[in-house]
Amino acid sequence: MRRVVVVGASLAAVHAIDALREHGFEGEIALVGAEPHLPYDRPPLSKEALQHGPDTTGLLLRSPEWYVERGVDLHLGRAAAALDPGARVVTLEGGASLDYDGLLIATGSKARTLGPASQAGPVYTLRTLDDCVALHERLVPGNHLVVIGAGFIGLEVAATARDMGMSVSVVELAPAPLSRVLGDEVGRWFMTCQAAHGVEVLCGTSVERIEAGSRGSKVVLGNGSTLWADLIVAGVGASPATDWLRGSGIRLSDGVVCDQSLRASAPGIVAAGDVTRWYHSLFDEEMRVEQWTNAVEQGRHAAMTLLGGDDPYIAVPYFWSDQFDVKMRFVGRANAAEQIHVERADTSSMVALFGRDGVIRGALCVNAPRQLALYRKAISDGTPWQDVVSA
Repeated sequence: MRRVVVVGASLAAVHAIDALREHGFEGEIALVGAEPHLPYDRPPLSKEALQHGPDTTGLLLRSPEWYVERGVDLHLGRAAAALDPGARVVTLEGGASLDYDGLLIATGSKARTLGPASQAGPVYTLRTLDDCVALHERLVPGNHLVVIGAGFIGLEVAATARDMGMSVSVVELAPAPLSRVLGDEVGRWFMTCQAAHGVEVLCGTSVERIEAGSRGSKVVLGNGSTLWADLIVAGVGASPATDWLRGSGIRLSDGVVCDQSLRASAPGIVAAGDVTRWYHSLFDEEMRVEQWTNAVEQGRHAAMTLLGGDDPYIAVPYFWSDQFDVKMRFVGRANAAEQIHVERADTSSMVALFGRDGVIRGALCVNAPRQLALYRKAISDGTPWQDVVSA
């Protein structure tokens, strides 16, 4: 290969570039990023960077010198606009184009918005460094924050704002926070945790509309009640950043569809990170994973595939979330679990197991780090469900 183009200035992209150079690729590498910033770390954006204000330099995944040393041609602040897989050309916003022999798609995901309900006033999302800067400036102690959506981002923002002295309400359509992912019982534990720290959690209701008022924004809920907000943040999930690929012929289905080795549907193209949907043989399902560790490992794996490797990507998913003094760690998968076994639950910790098709598939460990490695191995080994819950 003469040139590899990496689209998406992301965590997966940085680790892919590292792997390419480490394994002897001496050709050109071009990195395309929609944001003007060098690739940076995203998990702190909802926690310490949001509370104290983002340290742009401190958040960088690699120093500017790192890119120079590895001979990376940077194209930042110019998003990819189109792809022609037949001609092997990526077109950038503004009309410039880059030809490639190998292409890595690592464009990640973008925050979903509320749509028409938010037209009466500003509703903030948190996905980018610029989002974090804008939101930090508006977190004022004593003011009232309404968070729409009780997923991980929503709960982390709520916890950060509460620690800063704000009054916080969280609105969630599901019966409990995180219940779509982890089930109602586990979700209720997180609701109790948030409430214990002074967060008002309102579940089982929707946001019908948002109106401008003399006291800020008026949030009208589906149950007929009203919240007055000085600030509104929507944490209603993310979708893969694939708009630029429409019309390219690349197979898309809630992400870039790839095989077990992370190859996309056209020659010379691989994908890694949040944008990637691939078949995972351990879980016997196609999946798309929005997780930090997955982006690191997939970036390196996709680079090796681009260099001629053919190994399947079968890492066990892992992610974390920190809220107040709660350190949650999760391994495996919880989707479509047929069994959920809460092994331990008290006011400060919880361990919950998730089973499907007769084997353990996932484990949640809250303030319980010792069990994490044990269950990760059990998931990787395909340990029977009964052997785990009766141990």
